[in-house]
Amino acid sequence: MLSVKAISDVIDAEISKIQLDKEPKGLYEPISYSLSLGGKRMRPLLCLASCAIFSDDIQRAVPSAMALEMFHNFTLLHDDVMDNASIRRNKPTVAAKYGANTAILSGDEMIIEAYRLLASTDTPFFSLIMDTFNEMATGVCEGQQYDMDFETRNNVTVEEYMEMIRLKTSVLVAAAMKIGAIIGGCTGEEAKALYDYGINIGLSFQLQDDLLDTYGNEATFGKAIGGDIMENKKTYLLITALRNADPMQKKELMRWLEMENPDRQQKIDAVRAIYDATGARRAAEMKIEEYYVRANAIMKRMDIIADAKRFFFDFSDNMLKRNR
Repeated sequence: MLSVKAISDVIDAEISKIQLDKEPKGLYEPISYSLSLGGKRMRPLLCLASCAIFSDDIQRAVPSAMALEMFHNFTLLHDDVMDNASIRRNKPTVAAKYGANTAILSGDEMIIEAYRLLASTDTPFFSLIMDTFNEMATGVCEGQQYDMDFETRNNVTVEEYMEMIRLKTSVLVAAAMKIGAIIGGCTGEEAKALYDYGINIGLSFQLQDDLLDTYGNEATFGKAIGGDIMENKKTYLLITALRNADPMQKKELMRWLEMENPDRQQKIDAVRAIYDATGARRAAEMKIEEYYVRANAIMKRMDIIADAKRFFFDFSDNMLKRNR
């Protein structure tokens, strides 16, 4: 089984080969800029690692891995427009640097590039891979719509929120693993197990992302801390705080949610204090641990080589302990 570094080196080399030096520069340059910002490259990493469980030839999965990374970065361009975000990975977002209209159009082109990459995958199971990719893409859009719908609601339940992040985040992680495994030659049962692992690790990852957005270090997290609080995003933290708050805490929390043009730091500090007092932070930490344990339990049951299991155990450990 290859190491994370070995797979990451393959990914970096392949991304550098993507040819986007063409006209009009106003369309393609923002795509190159987006890809140059780096990131965890989690989706292509998991795609290639899943392929490596069943085959020594991970190069066959490279086009699909690149398609998944391209699609993921497309979602970031559009998300940043919808969220009016100015910083991504400690750099200006495409929308901030080039304008919202450019971010939308370049994002659209990234979808086309993703499908072009996917179509170059050499596998007898291409139809199944395409179905998996399309189901994932639809799920991501559905999750984003739920996220936007929640903006106007104060009665979002934990169950609704978990379904939203399953669609918006986890299905892309899970699809990456399933696609890689299919290309590697796995069985249907193995593909399902890896997909389920991806769903659970994706849920743990997104909950951790919510926690870091509120409690993380801006220098390591890569974007402004407290963005979710300032936007009144219905995160697990906010939903749990609203559910657990006593009348006085809820009144104070609602005051901050309804306040127009509040002082940024005052609002972040006040809402964080309510999260702490209502046990929302601790509840989020326990939920992260719950999905981490579920993911590892799935991996333990799989009949695959020990090195492959260790790879994914180490991966999930790093996700649990990450600070960015």
